[in-house]
Amino acid sequence: MTTILGIDPGSRLTGYGVIKSDGKTHEYMTSGVIRVLGDDLGTKLQCIFDGIRELMMAYRPEEAGIEQVFMHRNAGAALKLGQARGVALVAASVHGIPVAEYSARQVKQAVVGHGAAKKEQVQHMIRYILNLSQAPSEDAADALAVAICHANTQAGLAGIQGATAIRKGRIR
Repeated sequence: MTTILGIDPGSRLTGYGVIKSDGKTHEYMTSGVIRVLGDDLGTKLQCIFDGIRELMMAYRPEEAGIEQVFMHRNAGAALKLGQARGVALVAASVHGIPVAEYSARQVKQAVVGHGAAKKEQVQHMIRYILNLSQAPSEDAADALAVAICHANTQAGLAGIQGATAIRKGRIR
């Protein structure tokens, strides 16, 4: 089983979720949020960086997934989200972990079955898929959903790589 870190970047709360997965079954390890502290931008970004690095050292993920930035109506908010996301990518890169990027629509599709799912639906499905006693917070659920999306995507890609020949529309 592969250990996967899912990241839901945010400028105030950055969600994280760690699972073990073989592409078919997913096992919960941990989840939560990195609460971004500080008044200046550098301190806030350092907080995210340090939090991701601590997770890397504690859980030793082999792969990671992160949610892509979507366009906000407020350009300033999109910029802050992009900076938080960039710091998380660098923290993973420092540890040599490959990071795949997924849109919010892809993540919701992978977990709920449709890309326009609401936050509550994602939380409910994460609780069900990972057999949790209670639903995680919105940010933690989103990060776990990213990890599950990554696991499912990697399993699908491995299946395609395992196909040896295509003949008459059939994959063998």
